Amino acid sequence: MGKDKHKEALESFGKLLEIMDDLREKCPWDKKQTYETLRHLTIEETYELADAIIENNSDEIKKEVGDLLLHIVFYAKIGSEEKAFDIKDVIDSLNEKLIRRHPHIYGDEKVSSSEQVKENWEQIKLKEGRKSTLSGVPKTLPALVKAYRIQDKARGVGFDWENREQVWKKVEEEIEELKEELKNNNRERIEQEFGDTLFALINYSRFIDVNPESALERTNKKFINRFQYIEEKVLQQGKDLRKMTLKEMDVFWNEAKKQE
Repeated sequence: MGKDKHKEALESFGKLLEIMDDLREKCPWDKKQTYETLRHLTIEETYELADAIIENNSDEIKKEVGDLLLHIVFYAKIGSEEKAFDIKDVIDSLNEKLIRRHPHIYGDEKVSSSEQVKENWEQIKLKEGRKSTLSGVPKTLPALVKAYRIQDKARGVGFDWENREQVWKKVEEEIEELKEELKNNNRERIEQEFGDTLFALINYSRFIDVNPESALERTNKKFINRFQYIEEKVLQQGKDLRKMTLKEMDVFWNEAKKQE
């Protein structure tokens, strides 16, 4: 981005701050918001951005990024009212952190790969006083995303498998253990081994460069589209889906697959 664009962006950001001041002063809804009331809305906006990214919809991504930016400015406005921090403090803190955690850009350190950058990042965070490599993983993350982040952070300090063949062997091992517990019909052990199997598969996803959450969400959307195609076709024929055989439904399922 050139200097002119930077100037234009700063002007637009300044206008946003002015609008936020007006809303906080004059709008009944905006006046009563707190960190707590905004929290669930921020989570919802984040998921909406994630949906737009999955759909690869640039217009929606732009819109949802804007919504998140509004929330960031809103939190900073509340912080300034409480004399805790303001938007300048937020940006200054971020700038300092980015410079500190990129010594290969702003210092003398040399790196040869993105993986080395990630490893350095985790080491720097520990030097900053973080007691555990895993303490940066939010407790409220969905379990699948949390497993991926836990494994990725452990990898950042060298705790990882050497190659994907080893990881796949672990996946097969966990599947066999799950099969064994299914034979024994031990419900507690079945759940434990199922969890271990999922954890191993998520671990394997990192070695084949697949984000498991994105992969699963794309499969979810694919299933939804195919199933709704079946519902539409059944409705057109005046039939009852619940009274159809799986073989009859498979005909429409395969039609849906061909249209993708």
